[in-house]
Amino acid sequence: MSKQVPTVPIYGIPFSKMSMDETVNYLTEAIEQKRQTHVITANPIMVMSAVESQDYYKMMRKAELIVPDGAGVVWAANYVGTPVTERVTGFDLLHRLMQEGEKRKWTAYLLGTSQEVIEAAAEKLQLQYPQVRIVGYRDGYFGADQDAEVVEAIRQAAPDLLFVARGAETQEPWIAKYKKQLGVPFIMGVGGSFDIVAGKLKRAPILFQKLRLEWFYRLLQEPKRLPRMLVLPKFVVKVVRDKENVKKPRSTT
Repeated sequence: MSKQVPTVPIYGIPFSKMSMDETVNYLTEAIEQKRQTHVITANPIMVMSAVESQDYYKMMRKAELIVPDGAGVVWAANYVGTPVTERVTGFDLLHRLMQEGEKRKWTAYLLGTSQEVIEAAAEKLQLQYPQVRIVGYRDGYFGADQDAEVVEAIRQAAPDLLFVARGAETQEPWIAKYKKQLGVPFIMGVGGSFDIVAGKLKRAPILFQKLRLEWFYRLLQEPKRLPRMLVLPKFVVKVVRDKENVKKPRSTT
């Protein structure tokens, strides 16, 4: 992670303290300079995965920038006395970078979800940001045997921005594994963002966002997410119980 990014460690994960505007400025400069940056928009579920798995933790630590996407992360940073400036959500960051791309004629590649959703997302983003050329897209339903072919297609397209939406378990590890081969300046996992862009799911209303209940709104739309969501109360209990140790350094070996 770059020296100039102020961070707060939560169970060894260095979360950026930059505001959304500062994050966009930082990333715009990195993209313009072709300085590869893998951004993880992390939530409590990912932090708990990193707590439970050393491999997942090491993978997260390889990212150049980790931003506090989940409201639970914002709460935890505040609770342990080193608050982050604000939530920096993947959905908003995607749109802010597309806006920057409009001014700078960037190109983008979309990877993940179903064929139907990725096609609709590509079409809507292209209409919304006509100066950003979408140089390719494909669904996320491919196995390890097709990884080389997918990586090569992205390399050939040579986008400035690569947005990846795959399952929670595969999204970030896949990016971390192939980022050097991909050679793309900016790579970010965007989870369910394409579903919202495509109109398949609705974004939580502003009131839910302000009350930090976006997770609950999403659960109402997708009840199958309940087992994952049960990690949230575990995270809160753990942070409260470990208050003095949450910020302690952790070894990557």
